[in-house]
Amino acid sequence: MAALMRPPFFAERESTMTIAIRYDSKTGNTKKLADAIAQAVGAPACLVDQPLTEKADVLFLGSSVYAAGASEEIKRFIAGLDAGKVGAVACFSTAALLPSTYGQVSRLLKEKGIRVLQDEFHCRGQFHFMHKGKPDEEDLKAAAAFARRVTGDRQ
Repeated sequence: MAALMRPPFFAERESTMTIAIRYDSKTGNTKKLADAIAQAVGAPACLVDQPLTEKADVLFLGSSVYAAGASEEIKRFIAGLDAGKVGAVACFSTAALLPSTYGQVSRLLKEKGIRVLQDEFHCRGQFHFMHKGKPDEEDLKAAAAFARRVTGDRQ
């Protein structure tokens, strides 16, 4: 289940565009999306315990719903972000039952003065017996397509 798609943040992908990917994943579901995004945009996917030290035109930030909200690791990562180093954040997430973490994550980012793209990617994630095999191949292809749209790469 992907969110409504809007026009890309960048009309054309520039060769000088810098892209970073950070995520938190306790069950491996969000990691699968991060890896698909990384392959699509040619940037490494790193856990949020690795701070963003370089400038990023686009930061793909992946989270999951834990206890009805974003994890403490995501909250700490956002608290440590330098707004001057991030052009915009593109959110992606997984959850077994609840909607995405977009509302909470975007509020925290905006409080720091960081632009958040309205376009997000969210899909179901496997949790115990629920949503077996999710995210699946179709979800991973959709996550990669989302990343390419955000960066303006139409391959």
